[in-house]
Amino acid sequence: MPVADEEHPTPVTPSVAPVLPGRPVADRPTVRAPGPETGAVGGPPCPWCGTPNRPDRHYCTRCAMPLARAEEEHEARLPWWRRILDGRRTAVPWAGERPRLRRTFDRVLRWIVAVVVIGLVVFLGMKIPAGVQATRDHFSKRSLVTPDHFAASRSFAGHKPDIAFDGLSNTWWGPGVSESGNGEWIEARFDEPTRLLNLIITPGVSSKSNRIRESALPHRVTATITMKDGKTKTRELVLDQGPGPQPRAFAVGEVTKVRFTIDSAYGASKKKQVAIAEIEFFGPSGDN
Repeated sequence: MPVADEEHPTPVTPSVAPVLPGRPVADRPTVRAPGPETGAVGGPPCPWCGTPNRPDRHYCTRCAMPLARAEEEHEARLPWWRRILDGRRTAVPWAGERPRLRRTFDRVLRWIVAVVVIGLVVFLGMKIPAGVQATRDHFSKRSLVTPDHFAASRSFAGHKPDIAFDGLSNTWWGPGVSESGNGEWIEARFDEPTRLLNLIITPGVSSKSNRIRESALPHRVTATITMKDGKTKTRELVLDQGPGPQPRAFAVGEVTKVRFTIDSAYGASKKKQVAIAEIEFFGPSGDN
């Protein structure tokens, strides 16, 4: 009797397939923008993002940046001298920043700079008036100034000291002694303090070259100037060996007396005496 073949059952697919073990994955966070903070209406805006914050906050509620940036900018705009002298106005470091160490050298340097600046201010304050006056004198017009009184250590007969200030170059003053006349002097005096800027000395008995050998010529002359406050100062004058007027800068300020002392002379001999034909003073013109 025939037998039927054995039937194999159809495999059933399971509802859950086997899987390998895996890593747990967390859900992604949802970023939410913060809404308006309670009590922040009309509050100071953040200098970084512009979000209004409560007046009592120090950091922004949105970006967490410090709200004191405006104050720091105000501190940075302080004058340089306040930033140097006021060491307490230093910016507070942010969280995570290392504060700058205050060394003794910084303080010493600050005081040195302060002393130098103060010294310069005092020096300029003392020198500026004199500089302004010197500038005015340099650019001012000149006018002839005539002394009020005259004197001399000694004078040759007929050649008194006032002749050296008469405006004529063919008259002269001489001490009446031969050789160089070392130590002899001639003096001009002013009743009122007078500002002098320039000086012209004509050596010899005349400004003409054909009379240059008739007398010895002053070489080195010391001018002793008496100021309006009674103090004196000296100015060394060196004249040329030649005829004619010899101008010299003579900005000595306001004076009351000027004495010219002869120290040496050109062409001195036993038969000649030193002579000065003319001395002229010039000061600022009244038109300045």
